[in-house]
Amino acid sequence: MQFMVLRRSDRRSENGVATAALPGGQALCSSAASARMRRHNGEWALTEGPFDSRELVAGFTMVKAASRQAALDQVRQWVVDEDGAELEIRATGCPGGCTGIDEHGTAAGTLPWRRPELKRYVVLIRSDAVSEQNLAPPPELIDAMNARNEDDVRAGVLLAGSGLQSSASGVRLRFGGASGGGKVSIIDGPFTEVKELIAGYWMVQAESRAQVEQWVRGYPFPQGGDIVLELRELAEPVAPQGLAPEPGAEALQGAASGAHVLAAQGLSAELLQAEQRMRSQALEAGMQTALARAGGR
Repeated sequence: MQFMVLRRSDRRSENGVATAALPGGQALCSSAASARMRRHNGEWALTEGPFDSRELVAGFTMVKAASRQAALDQVRQWVVDEDGAELEIRATGCPGGCTGIDEHGTAAGTLPWRRPELKRYVVLIRSDAVSEQNLAPPPELIDAMNARNEDDVRAGVLLAGSGLQSSASGVRLRFGGASGGGKVSIIDGPFTEVKELIAGYWMVQAESRAQVEQWVRGYPFPQGGDIVLELRELAEPVAPQGLAPEPGAEALQGAASGAHVLAAQGLSAELLQAEQRMRSQALEAGMQTALARAGGR
């Protein structure tokens, strides 16, 4: 089983104070530069951040475990010295069978590939009373989502994504930190404050948030009624000036590019450059296609 571990935000993370890193995880920028998109009666409305820190996440990571208890035992071993730091463990999985996307690729075996010159954004589905019921969408909507995800991975737009099961099967850990004697409090779901919850996510890469907004407008979301999405930029690690990134850093950030694979195979610089040009052209065409879909709606 796969679980998403969410680091809940607080005033420190929203003020740009570095928080405890999650193993292999992704940190999110403050919500001051984020936005929420709400679809109501078929019309989209945009609200700029910042937002209430109690409703936000500051970062996330994925863990694999045989059960929720095994995932809980694994996370409890992490060293989190911050007083009041809170982690939430949620099982991944989309009701109805929508296939998740990670570093292993899509159901068809298509691997996502990272373009370091582009920014990465996470599109978070805000939970509501309906999503907390784990209701499965009609099969045709699931098929449309799976097809679109496959197209967007091939186009170099989509890097990862998954639904989350309702908070009824979730659990939170609150760390006491040094002043609390290292005590860890466990809170079982379901959680009553639905506005604090996330129902799923996509990770996309684009030149700007405006492009992500257009991608959202053209995506075939399974929810037939209202939906609220939160657009957050990932905090990209910066290598010290004059130093190259550590080997394997890009693989930890998302998906390795084809250029790195070719380099590992000892192919020539000319072939590497040709591969990069092909991928650049494919990404540009894929993003234009996504934007065209949004413009036609």
